[in-house]
Amino acid sequence: MIQSLTHKVRTRRANRQLGGLLAFVAGAANAGGFLAIHRYTSHMTGIVSELADNLVLGNFYLSAAGLAALLAFTTGAATTAVLVNWARRRNLHSEYAFSLMLEAVLLLLFGLLGANLNTLIDIFLPATVLLLSFIMGLQNAIVTKISNAVIRTTHMTGIVTDLGIELGRLFYWNRTHEANAVHFVRADRDKLAIHSTILGLFFTGGLLGAMAFKHVGFVATLPLALLLSAVAAPPLWQDISDWLRHTEKGQA
Repeated sequence: MIQSLTHKVRTRRANRQLGGLLAFVAGAANAGGFLAIHRYTSHMTGIVSELADNLVLGNFYLSAAGLAALLAFTTGAATTAVLVNWARRRNLHSEYAFSLMLEAVLLLLFGLLGANLNTLIDIFLPATVLLLSFIMGLQNAIVTKISNAVIRTTHMTGIVTDLGIELGRLFYWNRTHEANAVHFVRADRDKLAIHSTILGLFFTGGLLGAMAFKHVGFVATLPLALLLSAVAAPPLWQDISDWLRHTEKGQA
């Protein structure tokens, strides 16, 4: 089952399972980030709004900080695109696993920075904001590319909007029960299921993540990193094994 989550040949089931897993991780990391820096970094809507407000108010330092977070998120998404396309060009099994393993490493770094925020707050606080923004951009791009932009995991605005649309269709009263009627409205129950699952797992991740960060501190990043590593490891190991076999044949 774990191997199928990051296999380069995608199935709808694997996409949903990976999307759910990443939504859980995003919720947990977002909650931990709020406890560390008192702000959410999983979506850029608030960041862009703050950037505009601070420019108007003349708070140029805060504007620069918002712009840096926006650029970090964008760079994270761009990094995923580079890694996926690089792996595809070489026909590797780990085209999605590279980004997941990188996210696992960065989550550990986030835990390390968060644990030392009170030591050098002027350095570690901005670094933590940029790191979390980068991680969220990196992760959101992973599942976006995998699902062809059907699933998002780091922000729930689109998920809740799509969920509301399908609920509106579900409760819409059709004057006719003939499904072939021109204006017959029918809910996509498949979308209802996936969006409800993603929303629920993001909330659950946030709830458990907040509890974990509150009670055990930033060591809570360890199980998240291990989870992502376990998912990313099989295709990475397969590519390493293929490379070693190719190297041995070349030396023979």
